[in-house]
Amino acid sequence: MSGADCAGEQGADPSSGSGPARVVITIDGPAASGKSSAARLLAQRLGVAYVSSGLLYRAATLLALRHAAPLDDEAALLALLARHDVRLHPGAAANRLTVDWADLTDDLHTDAVDGSVSAVARHQGVRAWVNARLREMGGSFVIDGRDMGTSVFPDAVAKFYLTADARVRAARRAGERGAALEAIAAELTRRDERDQRQSVPAPDAQVIDTSALTLAEVVERILAAVLRVLPYKAVTT
Repeated sequence: MSGADCAGEQGADPSSGSGPARVVITIDGPAASGKSSAARLLAQRLGVAYVSSGLLYRAATLLALRHAAPLDDEAALLALLARHDVRLHPGAAANRLTVDWADLTDDLHTDAVDGSVSAVARHQGVRAWVNARLREMGGSFVIDGRDMGTSVFPDAVAKFYLTADARVRAARRAGERGAALEAIAAELTRRDERDQRQSVPAPDAQVIDTSALTLAEVVERILAAVLRVLPYKAVTT
């Protein structure tokens, strides 16, 4: 069994007459491009939930590693996921991830998971499992990932794709993990190659190179674009 908690009650169903239609904003991009930080701050500015799609892939990877499931065996991975209750709990500033009601959020961002998550995410069945969990969520939210604007929420009201120079991304990740820059740069290159088919901008996405931008500048640029297309004024700026 698996599922995802509701992302919030902002953005009610328009058919209910109780409020505006829900708004979904997608921010995609490669690892360490700044998409998670930007999505989180944008959600806070808009007063909606932030959803980290990558945590579900990381949860699947963590389960596979802990149960010694072959990463290239899609059937084994899907059987493992079916045996556990994996739930994503979005929030205004952060997400939590539980497996069988145990909070494993702090175990998801490790070198072991980093090095294996692309191998797990490449399976179509795993991607379908993640996408189904994400589509179950209600309310308005900002979501980050690699193919949110192309595969999961193609009708999102606004789509963005963040990118950055490989060395800049490696330096950012090294600062987060305290690991050697060269090793991280090599791993990011390998992940970029593995994720190449999934991590591409949607045709209608605004592409932003964050290499020379501060996080605040990235968020302001995205916010300005969102406010030009939002169908209603349900935001706090």
